[in-house]
Amino acid sequence: MPVSAAIRPLTVSPAEVFTENLTTHTAQEQHYASRHQLGGWLRVVLFGGGAFGAWWLFSQGYLLPGIAFVAAVWLAFMAMVRWHGRMSYQREHHRLLARLNQDELNRLAGNLDGFDPGLRYLDTQHPYAADLDVFGAHSLFQLLNRASTRLGQDWLAGWLLRPALADVVRARQQATAELAPDVAWTQEWQARARHFPRQQADPREFSAWLAHPDFFAGKPWLKPLLVLLPLLSVGAMVAWGLGAGFYPLVVVQLAIGVLNGRLALARTEYAEQATAMRDALRATQAQLALFEDESAPDWQAARLRQLRETLRAASHGTAATRRLGQLATVAGLFRGREHPLGALLLNSLLLWDLHAMWQLERWKRDLGPELTTVLEVQAELEALISLAGWQFGNPTYTTPELSSAPLEVTAEALGHPLIFAARRITNDFQTSGYGQTAVITGSNMAGKSTFLRTVGLNMVLALAGGVACARRLRLSPAQVFTAMRTQDNLAESTSSFYAELKRLKLLLDLSNNEDASHGNNQQAPVADALPVFYLLDEILKGTNSLDRHRGARALLRQLHQRPAAGLISTHDLELAALETEWPDQVRNFSFNSTFSGGEIHFDYHLTPGACRAFNASQLMQLMGIEVDG
Repeated sequence: MPVSAAIRPLTVSPAEVFTENLTTHTAQEQHYASRHQLGGWLRVVLFGGGAFGAWWLFSQGYLLPGIAFVAAVWLAFMAMVRWHGRMSYQREHHRLLARLNQDELNRLAGNLDGFDPGLRYLDTQHPYAADLDVFGAHSLFQLLNRASTRLGQDWLAGWLLRPALADVVRARQQATAELAPDVAWTQEWQARARHFPRQQADPREFSAWLAHPDFFAGKPWLKPLLVLLPLLSVGAMVAWGLGAGFYPLVVVQLAIGVLNGRLALARTEYAEQATAMRDALRATQAQLALFEDESAPDWQAARLRQLRETLRAASHGTAATRRLGQLATVAGLFRGREHPLGALLLNSLLLWDLHAMWQLERWKRDLGPELTTVLEVQAELEALISLAGWQFGNPTYTTPELSSAPLEVTAEALGHPLIFAARRITNDFQTSGYGQTAVITGSNMAGKSTFLRTVGLNMVLALAGGVACARRLRLSPAQVFTAMRTQDNLAESTSSFYAELKRLKLLLDLSNNEDASHGNNQQAPVADALPVFYLLDEILKGTNSLDRHRGARALLRQLHQRPAAGLISTHDLELAALETEWPDQVRNFSFNSTFSGGEIHFDYHLTPGACRAFNASQLMQLMGIEVDG
């Protein structure tokens, strides 16, 4: 299906585009639903009329006209079945497209409850994922993820978990910028895969399985039996029908039964692997057909061109989609097992499972080594389209600039991407160089923790290749590290304070370049020794003020001697005094509040200097707790 590559004018807001698309596709769904219903009735009428006509012609002795009539009705019925199938596909396709646009409107409104939270990717030991709401309810993954396949979701998660090299980030930015305006094409890509919802199996496991040795190797006797026994079975049945007795058929069936039983485990393994992958292969075929199609856009971004060339090279000049379609058809041969009686007959008469295994082995030799490459092209495109959808839906966000200065973060109007526009407050911030720490003090609920997450999330977005929630953002590649939500662990007899110490030990190891990258996806180049940008919230909050001050001071002294920089938030004003002691390395910022008319007011604006007005006593008074003095 050709897809228009028309670019929407910038004067039209994303919400207007999605609303218009939702209206259009809902109307088209209803149109095709009515035609589908009509087709159903026409099939009934055609079948009933054909049966009556055939009965009348044959009952009147019109043999040849009756045969011709039955043939004509059969051809008309088959044509009607195909037309009815096309109407069914179009109805479902427009339903999926309407759903995609409703999803986009929900994202714009901040309604993320129905989206995959990606909890399978959450690792509590990861440098930042748990603290920054990268996964989980109301998470960054829910906002970004537009991947329809399991591997595409894995790919996107890997980008969010691992900062990429500057050249890789720029390549993703270029590809995303080209894809983002073409909403029709990107949504067509998403909808095509969603026709095949049973894609839970990891296709990489199937690809690895295809690399296993040929099952038929070392069994020279097996292939001749696959040809001979079905022929003998059919011949014995014909002979029995002609009155020759049923003993030959019993003998052949016993032989077939013994063979099926001996190879039962292998048949089951092949069937499970192929059946699990059939929908994933069909989804891959449908999406890559759109990418390979001659009517597809003439991609200008270098990475999109590289992906197309990789696809062609992996398929040795043959369309990858055609080869995938053939492989999906072979995998579909095992679907007969879904109907036990039919499976029994097919295997008893024709050794159906073993023939399907034979066909699959041929594909293991022909496509097995290239399948991983083809799947990875699809997965990367899925991730790029996710970033493109994010960019189109947020036209006021900026494409980050990559800096060569060490640990630079220069932001104008930086906002939290998970706080939606009606309530979002933005701030400017700048830091550059190793050994720099911004100490942020402030009242309870004034915005310290939110600001740390704002900085961290936008860095994650930027280093994944996405646009950032800012008017301008310039940064250098860095390994983000957070210590914000440390909790006790009763199962391990770990207090929250000890949990925080373990977290800070991980920071020291990371900033020592012992392990400067972390994640569960190895699909793209990453820097193995990136400097660390840390975000520490209420540092050492689990101990007394004297130990907290001494410990924080000692930690910062170590960090300032390493390729690291970052922000810490604290209620401890003694830490703010470090600016006087280390003026070249520590700067104070604050979030402030005012108390008037019996209410506390926050402006959530980052202000240079330490906070001097705290609100704990006022908050306790508002809660009815009497405070002396």
